[in-house]
Amino acid sequence: MIARSLRSVLALVLAAGSIAFSGAAEAAHAHSKQQLDEDIMDHRTMAEAHRKVADCLEAGKPEKECRAQLAKDCKGVGIGRSCGMKDRHKH
Repeated sequence: MIARSLRSVLALVLAAGSIAFSGAAEAAHAHSKQQLDEDIMDHRTMAEAHRKVADCLEAGKPEKECRAQLAKDCKGVGIGRSCGMKDRHKH
């Protein structure tokens, strides 16, 4: 009986801690309106660059040529050879 009550209390404490932690984590990642707008524009720029690569490949052009265009279109926005955002977010 005591063990069951103890488990119930422990479950409630863990649940409350999880909720509190998720709220704190969300607050820590809050963006200003300007940061959010910049992230949105960066995502749109990268999406357009990736669309152009798909069009390039569909047109039968060499992958090397299409990737070179991707690197040019993503310069200053994405990171790495594939123009991604991993570890680049400002939060």
